[in-house]
Amino acid sequence: MTAVFTGAFDSGQPLLSVRNAGHRYGDRFGCRDVSFDLWPGEVLAVVGESGSGKSTLLGMLAQRLGTDEGSIRYRIDDQLIDLSDLSEREVRRLWRSEWGFVHQNPADGLRMHVSGGGNVGEPLMAAGWRHYGEIRTRAEEWLKRVEIPVDRIDDTPATFSGGMRQRLQIARNLVVSPKLVFMDEPTSGLDVSVQARLLDLLRGLVADLGLSVIIVTHDLAVARLISHRTLVMKDGAVIESDLTDRVLDDPHAEYTQLLVSSILQG
Repeated sequence: MTAVFTGAFDSGQPLLSVRNAGHRYGDRFGCRDVSFDLWPGEVLAVVGESGSGKSTLLGMLAQRLGTDEGSIRYRIDDQLIDLSDLSEREVRRLWRSEWGFVHQNPADGLRMHVSGGGNVGEPLMAAGWRHYGEIRTRAEEWLKRVEIPVDRIDDTPATFSGGMRQRLQIARNLVVSPKLVFMDEPTSGLDVSVQARLLDLLRGLVADLGLSVIIVTHDLAVARLISHRTLVMKDGAVIESDLTDRVLDDPHAEYTQLLVSSILQG
C-alpha cells in the first residue's frame, strides 16, 4: 500500500523549495541540477544505488554540506528564505526547533551512555524547558509512543536492541514537534520483522504529527510504504520523479525499470 498524500499542494508555498542545487567534491559533483518542492505533511523518498548521490543530496538539504550551485529555500514565517543566507546560529535554531535528523546508525544520533529519558529530554532542555518533572513526564509519553517500555527510561541506549535504539532516536527527534525530518536509511541493518514494525510506527507518527519528511533509502519497499513522492537518482542526477505508485508501478526511465525488476525478481 502506497501512502496517500493529504497535505495542501495548493497551499501557496512549499515548505522546502530546491532549484538546480548541486554539491561539488573537488572537480566533480556528488549531485547536480536537483529541483523539487516539498509540501507540508509530505513524505519524499530519494532512492538509488550506492554512489547515486542520494546521501550527498540529503547532506546538502540538511545543511551538513554546502550548496555549490543553485538554491535551497525553506519557509520561515511564510517566506521562502535561501538557507545559504542564514548564519550558523540561525541554522542551529532550526535544528533545535524545526528540523530533525534520523541517522542510519542510531549511535550517531544518540548519546549512548545517557539514559533513554535523558536522550529524549535533552532536546526539550535545548528548546527552553527547565522543569525536571515536566521533562521526565514528556519523555515517558514519548517512550510509550515509540513502543519502548517506560521502565527502561533510566537505562542507557547501550543496553537497548538495534530496533529499540532506532525508536529512541525517533523519539529524540520528534519530541520538539519539528516541521521537517531528514531520514538516512532508518531501517537499514534491521531484521525484516523489526523493519516492518518500525515502518508502521513511522508511518503513524508522520501522519499524526503532519510531518514533512525526506527519506533516503535503497529499499523500494520502504519508499512504497511510507512516501507520497519518489525521486530516483543515478550518477548524481535525478532521472525520474513522480508520485511513488507511478514511479514504482509504471517506471519510465530504464534505470528505474531495472531497480523495480530487480526487486520483483528477488
